Amino acid sequence: MSFTFASWNINSIRARAHLVQDWLERYPECDLLCLQEIKCEDSQFPAVFKDAGYHVATTGQKAYNGVAFIGRRPFDVTTHTLPGFDDPTARYIECELDGLTIGNLYLPNGNSGGEDGYSKKLAFFEALAVRGKEFLESEKSFAFIGDYNVCPTDEDLAPKALSPTDALVRPETRAAFHRLQWLGLTDALRAVHPTGRHYTFWDYQAAAFQRNSGLRIDHALLSPRVTERLVSFTIDRDERSAEKASDHVPVIVTLR
Repeated sequence: MSFTFASWNINSIRARAHLVQDWLERYPECDLLCLQEIKCEDSQFPAVFKDAGYHVATTGQKAYNGVAFIGRRPFDVTTHTLPGFDDPTARYIECELDGLTIGNLYLPNGNSGGEDGYSKKLAFFEALAVRGKEFLESEKSFAFIGDYNVCPTDEDLAPKALSPTDALVRPETRAAFHRLQWLGLTDALRAVHPTGRHYTFWDYQAAAFQRNSGLRIDHALLSPRVTERLVSFTIDRDERSAEKASDHVPVIVTLR
């Protein structure tokens, strides 16, 4: 029996609820969808999903950020914040389903707010590493999935897509991501496709999608036991060509 979960930075759920509904209908095998940048308060999350029988949990805020789960079956929310990350923005929600703990995250971009803004990015990484270490020590099966706002290597962005000083590629950002891997977590895409250019985000500007000038910033990091069950990691690139699409596309993890 397989288990499938997915991540999608939807860039406003109220503007794109119809796209999410359509996607869920086309991917009935997806047990749990993790959304980022829902950009609404909890009370404003579209009711159409609960009305259709889905199970929903949100960590929202007005106009910005926000994360959510949409599940086909009940799940248990374990926290609405990332322990150790002292910031009021809505960037993390975590649940347990079928013996798996899933942390759904929207990591700070780090390009705004000067060095204070960038320090929040590194602080989130630090808190996530502490959380991961705790889970590993307690032998939990877990995954951290979502928009990490980091291109781990030069192969994860199109040539000249970003400045070398961009927060998504700064050495400190990449080191923070690699630290999670050094704890023992596996980048699901690279477990399936060790090399090659695979993008999950294309900017709205300068015909980036048409030129395939993309970034790989949506990742799933898996604990060792979960990695052993990994069957596939799929990037639903076609979703970017939909009318009024998000600038990110869904990424799908299937476990045996």
